[in-house]
Amino acid sequence: MAFSHRFDATVLREYDIRGIVGRTLHEADAFAIGRCFGSVVVRDGGTTVAVGYDGRLSSPVLEPHLVAGLKASGVDVVRVGRGPTPLLYYATTTLRTGGAVMLTGSHNPPDYNGFKMTLRGKPFFGAQITEIGRMAAAGDVVAAAAGSERTVDVSADYLARLLSDWDGGDRRLNVVWDNGNGAAGALLQRLVLSLPGEHTVLFPEIDGKFPNHHPDPSVPKNLEHLIAEVRRRGADLGIAFDGDADRIGVVDDRGEMLFGDQLLVVLARDVLKSHPGATIIADVKASQVLFDEIARAGGTPLMWKTGHSLIKAKMAEVACPLAGEMSGHVFFADHWYGFDDALYAAVRLLGIVARMAGPLSAVRAGLPHVLNTPELRFNCADTRKFQVIEEVAARLKTEGATLSDIDGVRVQTADGWWLLRASNTQAVLVARAEASSEAGLERLKEALVHQLKASGLAAPDFSGANAGH
Repeated sequence: MAFSHRFDATVLREYDIRGIVGRTLHEADAFAIGRCFGSVVVRDGGTTVAVGYDGRLSSPVLEPHLVAGLKASGVDVVRVGRGPTPLLYYATTTLRTGGAVMLTGSHNPPDYNGFKMTLRGKPFFGAQITEIGRMAAAGDVVAAAAGSERTVDVSADYLARLLSDWDGGDRRLNVVWDNGNGAAGALLQRLVLSLPGEHTVLFPEIDGKFPNHHPDPSVPKNLEHLIAEVRRRGADLGIAFDGDADRIGVVDDRGEMLFGDQLLVVLARDVLKSHPGATIIADVKASQVLFDEIARAGGTPLMWKTGHSLIKAKMAEVACPLAGEMSGHVFFADHWYGFDDALYAAVRLLGIVARMAGPLSAVRAGLPHVLNTPELRFNCADTRKFQVIEEVAARLKTEGATLSDIDGVRVQTADGWWLLRASNTQAVLVARAEASSEAGLERLKEALVHQLKASGLAAPDFSGANAGH
């Protein structure tokens, strides 16, 4: 019987395939993804695909259908089993598989799930994901064949490799970890047994219902348990992961959150000691403080597009040893493999803190204090959102504004900067502003509202949106 399949229009996204299980994402979709991606791998000259899955309730249900689709394309499947996304990345890198598919809903609500893919160790995204949809609808796949499968446990090798880059000596740190019931739980409990110091792991049980808090460490509310435990224990720092442990959140010894760009300052200063002048990449949503601090530490800051796949691709292009996003994705190519791995980032961070003369809070306190709006999102039709960006950019260029248009419009003024960009994964526009004073932030908000109204849109509500950073 000829193969043909149509996906729900909402699930094929910029960086992955993602949907609501039972509504927009089904077992047939998992099979179709395997059948099509397997065909891509075979046509690319590959023969093997590594497969892993996270701790969501639907993951062990969908994974066999994904494997069946890959095998039907003649692929030899290496099943890595349940664990964090970085474990799969490590497996495909060290086993040199032709491709990899991770079944994960990342930081999304429990009823979501999705698929992240790599091809020959490189991100598989954008037009490549769109092509999966076309192939499925057209039945454009390789002839049916009988692939094979085998189960491989790479967890011991992965942990040993993580620990091989520990460089904090014998200092015994007091660390609180928040697994958030995510997929890293089993590995994390094994990891801390081999690290010096006192380690407390919150919510280590892998539970796809996420009963304690949402698994997104970039949101301060989700760190409340971690903050309270760090303060109660007088810990040196706290570390949190998202649902599949490719994003990290950090709390200092005072129980204050380090935002993604502040964390990258700490990491960049350390990496630049052994890579003077190196390019360090951060996404367009990062604070200007980060770019200034990278330059002050002797590095070359590079602002790039938001999105883990886009960042990884740019890293490879410019031979960058470190990159990061405001969302908490951290990418080490210094001693590591260039993929986003919160467990590895944690080990490197702990080593830095162990070698510090003072507490982590002193680093945060030493950075310029700024005020910013949280990321504000408002609805806009898909066909209109990119048009708005073009209109705003054209007006600002005519006015002689200092701006970057690599990912939306980021405008530099005497007061600070503001950003307007179109989400790659939703029909929304995203706005953010940052300044060193309340008055400056108010002026930036007014400028942004003016630009939005000029495009015929209702401006987002900025009331109460100031936050220290």
